[in-house]
Amino acid sequence: MSLTGTPFLYTTVVLSVVALILPLVLWSRMRGPKAVLAAARVLMLLFAQATAVTLIFVLVNNQNNLYDNWADLLGTGNHVQQAANLGQDGTGGIALKRLPKVKQAFTAADGPGMRAAGGVEVTQLKGRVSGVNAEVYVWLPPQYHEAKYRNHRFPVVELLPGYPGSAKAWFGSLKVTEQLEPLMRSGRVAPFILVAPRTNLLAGVDTGCANIPGTVNADSWLSIDVPKMVTDNFRAAAAPANWAVAGYSAGAHCAVKLAVAHPDRYRAAISLSGYNDPIGERNSLAAQSVALREQNNPYLLLRKAAAPPRIALYISGESGDGYQAGVALEQIAKAPTTVHVVYLPRSAGGHNMALWRPQVPTVFEWLTVNMGQSHVRAGTTPLEPSSAGSTHAALASGSASRAGAVRKR
Repeated sequence: MSLTGTPFLYTTVVLSVVALILPLVLWSRMRGPKAVLAAARVLMLLFAQATAVTLIFVLVNNQNNLYDNWADLLGTGNHVQQAANLGQDGTGGIALKRLPKVKQAFTAADGPGMRAAGGVEVTQLKGRVSGVNAEVYVWLPPQYHEAKYRNHRFPVVELLPGYPGSAKAWFGSLKVTEQLEPLMRSGRVAPFILVAPRTNLLAGVDTGCANIPGTVNADSWLSIDVPKMVTDNFRAAAAPANWAVAGYSAGAHCAVKLAVAHPDRYRAAISLSGYNDPIGERNSLAAQSVALREQNNPYLLLRKAAAPPRIALYISGESGDGYQAGVALEQIAKAPTTVHVVYLPRSAGGHNMALWRPQVPTVFEWLTVNMGQSHVRAGTTPLEPSSAGSTHAALASGSASRAGAVRKR
């Protein structure tokens, strides 16, 4: 039984109710030696406490999509078949354009939010370059099946969760499809294909979206294998002009790093409460040495780039949680690189889904404009933050001001 979804939640609710009723009914009715009675009563209390703790865990996990299955929770899952040294570009010298197309089998995905807005599909992908074997979730925009779009190739956004985090989180906790489907139908947001690959590839550690020979090739999994699968199986436009990557927390770090490192694969990136130095997530494999930290720090990659990459970055965060990282990138960016930083006040909520969820419409309107998918500027994302304060409406529009936020603390 999956850790997420209704069946396991209902099971824990029933067990919690039973655990509460048992001592009320049996406490004074049990007969036998005192030692046996004492042991039985202790067991009932422990059972009640265990089910209560389990229920709280399930509720929190369903809300935040931290662990998708038992292997993730227990730290026994391993989705890496091999991790060869793939070189600086992560291809291992493989001519990607010559790789034959592989038709994937997709099924309807289960879990919170996975059936909303037309439903999400899932496939098990064996990465031919990275050596990763893991699931990938795909959602198609409402226009995809319309007759007038039958020859249209759609732009794509890869969605990355934090750590720990499930690939389902954007669909469940952030309600991305429920929020975007009406905006896509109205034309405010471009009809993006949404792709959410597994990022939790090794037990008990965050890959940092890095290629580490002999350990994991997470970068190549996300930037080569997953995009190749999408273009093989769907009417998806080729990278980089029509591809973007978005993430929150550790996924935000990965999103910016992937875009800065691979402007030949992505045009834009969204960072919600991210960081530049991989040490921001101490369980990150990319933080295990100075060399790895430097190789996977988007600030250093951008500063050392031979030529400014043609990418657009949207970075939002609170003071000490994403904002300074965005400002640092903004200060060193040179055309054609663009960096748009949005300051969020501490009163907005913190490092959680409640902060990130209302930003979803805004960041996709920004993507629509900055990826050339619309000729109409998204009026809800001003270049200069206003003094709208810290309301959810201000967060959703990217208009919360630093000055206004300081006054509200």
